[in-house]
Amino acid sequence: MIAKRAIAVVAAAAVVLFLVPESARAADSSYRSLRSASHPDWMRALPDGTSLAKLSIPGSHETMSIHGGAWTQTQEDFGDRGATLAAQLNAGIRMIDVRARVNTGNTFTIHHGATYQNANFDDVLNRLGDFLGAHPGETVVLRLKQECTGELGSCTDATGQSSFQDIFDAYGSKHPNLFWNPSVSRSAAAAMPALGGVRGKVVLAVMNGPHGGRVASYGLAQFDGWNDGNSTYVQDNYNVPNVGAIATKRDQVRRFLDATSAGDPAKMYINFASGSSVFAQPQSVAGGALGVPGVNPFLLGYLNEGPEAHTPVVRTGVIMLDFPGGGLIDKILSLN
Repeated sequence: MIAKRAIAVVAAAAVVLFLVPESARAADSSYRSLRSASHPDWMRALPDGTSLAKLSIPGSHETMSIHGGAWTQTQEDFGDRGATLAAQLNAGIRMIDVRARVNTGNTFTIHHGATYQNANFDDVLNRLGDFLGAHPGETVVLRLKQECTGELGSCTDATGQSSFQDIFDAYGSKHPNLFWNPSVSRSAAAAMPALGGVRGKVVLAVMNGPHGGRVASYGLAQFDGWNDGNSTYVQDNYNVPNVGAIATKRDQVRRFLDATSAGDPAKMYINFASGSSVFAQPQSVAGGALGVPGVNPFLLGYLNEGPEAHTPVVRTGVIMLDFPGGGLIDKILSLN
């Protein structure tokens, strides 16, 4: 009986150990060192005729998520009201992932699950407008998702408000020169643009509903099948059930990266390096934990390897990162 009780105590302690948030991983060139990169104008030198699909683009998963503790934070905290977004744009991030809740007054607030991120959609659009006004040779690709499902752990939209689409259209009317117009039409999805046609603009890649799936015809026609998780041109295996499964996530990212490099240059591939679960926090998946290397250092090492190790990557597509490091951003951009 005593032995059984001892085993039970040890097992309970192990569960508690896994549930207690880990201390932050040490920063390095792949992880938690965003500001060591500075690329506010990296698109400016590229030819106007270059398709966005051909580019190697660093992106950020849950771009605004800096609050809520280790279970919900996915990015370094450089300040509220969009200051974190501004830091990412200056570092070279050119695809962002924004999650919105319908709030009173027919407005959007920015959430990760139930946690408000001390930012509103006006903050996002104002920061984008300021950045693109100062750097008119750039473009930013946006994935917008309706965050609230009303389920446990999620948020609930305010009642009595306009539809998500109507509210978004009203924001577009307030910022008439910010979006590339073909990407924000409900009635007809847009073809993949060349860089020259979208400089100084935000390109909406997709608008997703709360359970995934595309909303109306917003965004790029290529992403008609963008659902929750994986789709034809998107790798988003976001459930990493435990620290040991980080190795599986690394392999999923690698396989999609190889497919992107060898794939159709007219198609944009989006590779989410992020993942989490109760037993594997976002920081653990990105940076590593308990001796298991994270996705970010793996990516930087893989991209740096020569032909003696594997077929070199010539195009990354878009890589959506948690806690990106400056060296990883530098390396992705070097492939353009």
